[in-house]
Amino acid sequence: MHWERDIDALDPQVAWRLLKPLLELLTDPKTLPEQLLEVLLAELRKELQAKSAGVVRQIGHDWIPVAWVGPPRDLCVDLIAESMDQGKRIDQQGWSVIPILTTAGIADAGPHQALLVPQTLLLEQPTPGTDPDDRLVTAMVRLWNSCGLFAERFGEARRRVERLQQMLDVSAQWQQFEDPDSLLEAIAGAATELLEAERASIFLWDRPRKKLIGKPALGVDGSPLEVEDNVGIVGAVLHSGRPRRWQASSDEEAEINRAVDLRLQFVTRSLVAVPLVAQDGKSIGVFEVINKRSGAFDDEDVDSLTRLATHAAAVIHNNHLRCTAIQSRDRLVENVAGEVQVIGESPPMVALRATIKRVAKTDLALLILGENGTGKEVLARSVHFQSGRRSEPFVAVNCAALVESLLESELFGHEKGAFTDAHQTRPGKFELASGGTLFLDEIGDMSLGGQAKLLRVLEEKVIVRVGGSTPIPVDVRVLAATNQPLAEMVREKKFREDLYFRLNVVVMDLPPLRERGDDLLRLADYFLKDFASHIGRQPLKLSESAVRSLRQHRWSGNIRELRNVMERVSYLCSGDTLEAEDLSFAADPGRIASNGSHLPAESLESIAELGLTEATRRYQIGLIEQAIDTAQGNMTVAAESLGLHRSNLYRKMKQLGIQ
Repeated sequence: MHWERDIDALDPQVAWRLLKPLLELLTDPKTLPEQLLEVLLAELRKELQAKSAGVVRQIGHDWIPVAWVGPPRDLCVDLIAESMDQGKRIDQQGWSVIPILTTAGIADAGPHQALLVPQTLLLEQPTPGTDPDDRLVTAMVRLWNSCGLFAERFGEARRRVERLQQMLDVSAQWQQFEDPDSLLEAIAGAATELLEAERASIFLWDRPRKKLIGKPALGVDGSPLEVEDNVGIVGAVLHSGRPRRWQASSDEEAEINRAVDLRLQFVTRSLVAVPLVAQDGKSIGVFEVINKRSGAFDDEDVDSLTRLATHAAAVIHNNHLRCTAIQSRDRLVENVAGEVQVIGESPPMVALRATIKRVAKTDLALLILGENGTGKEVLARSVHFQSGRRSEPFVAVNCAALVESLLESELFGHEKGAFTDAHQTRPGKFELASGGTLFLDEIGDMSLGGQAKLLRVLEEKVIVRVGGSTPIPVDVRVLAATNQPLAEMVREKKFREDLYFRLNVVVMDLPPLRERGDDLLRLADYFLKDFASHIGRQPLKLSESAVRSLRQHRWSGNIRELRNVMERVSYLCSGDTLEAEDLSFAADPGRIASNGSHLPAESLESIAELGLTEATRRYQIGLIEQAIDTAQGNMTVAAESLGLHRSNLYRKMKQLGIQ
């Protein structure tokens, strides 16, 4: 402002005393323009040693005080009117009345118009015989006029800052919305509040259908509002990419799509519409605000809505990408979960599925027992996909394959340089499964040292990488499985008792395939259909002879063995029906005799016809598998019962072709 020019008649010291508190007030962002009057009045009263000072404004035929300092007094209305009519200062009745003109925005006059409102400065004279300093008063009036203009502009700037701050606040809140409809409602609601409008609509562009879909149209009930993308102001804004502001008038009526007003029983008086443009520069729709509650939309409203639309377009675009990604993830999870089925209608399997349904929703530790190939990992995955962790990772670890030296690194990770081959930092299985499920298969084969480290993590839920010192919290549900008798191993000091009870919260015992009755046929049919879909052929049908052969087989390898057999016959069987002779490839070398011993399947006569070498081979196979079954899969115990070392047993099994 032109303060130096306006107050050149003042003494420099007096001018500084007047300006200093005013400048301090103007630097306060919370200052209201009305407070400027009080500061000026207080300083003027002090300099002129007056008892009271005030500003009055004429409203109609009355004079109303705008600001006042000092004792209140009755207004000398006649003296004020005379001073205003003559346009000069009048000193009478103990008052000095000075007419001044300040600029003030009047709402009824329109956003771009200013009306000169007559105002009067009333100064109660000091003690009789002393006159106010004319130079000081005249200069103060000039200063007053300059400050009036500054206050008006300062108020506008402050309102813009407040509006921008409000935009930043609401745009930060938008990031918290996940539901697209709720997000659009929040954006439209913020626009109506910010621009003091009656309604707002966010029109999203459906390019293939050439439609603009209003989501939401505030105040509109029912289905979303749909309009053609080349109709009305929104259509013009969409294709031009430029904002439009409209005020109702007879010559511009054709620009508005009154069909929408008729449908909604609503009258559009004014509107402002701006394009919604994504970060890649592509138009995604139009942002429209309708009917300003007081007056008409101005350029500042257009600028504010344009800025708001920039934030809104980015949030809408990101929300769309996030929702699309979540939907894709959910579809993938559903597809994978659909492939993980615990199949069976036998009483043990029905009871097992009921238990899974109850346990899956909890975070209880689960111990799964069963022979090799009974489907322990499938059961664990079923628990995972029925739990609240289904969208998080499922990580399976074969504990039998982890040697003591690498166990800690595999489970807990390591830092770069922690040991010779640690060329880079690598997270462990616990970190990879954080938020999800960690499946520890063959937990009975874990070393005692590894069991102690695992127990500590399960208790504290914190890991430390090998070579590191920073504790890393992990949120993991642990499911464990084994084919070994853990309770017996605890008694033999081969498994830690504290870890056993930590894992043994809920126990699920999977029965072997030979004890599941008709589930054998259901599984066989499932595998035949599954492999047929991969191969591109019709599923094989089981003949009566094939059914009898399947029922007579011992299935030492359980479901894993059955799956392998069905896969093999699906590829090799040339007909549409599976016969018993097609299963000879997978014939079990032994079956259970009446006394419970595991004997060769063929009779002595048939074996003799094979010759000594083949008969011996088949007998050895049956004897080894019997020992393994008796030891419940414990290869060390099976080797000892056969009088062999474990490594020699494996070598013999390889020679005989035993899986």
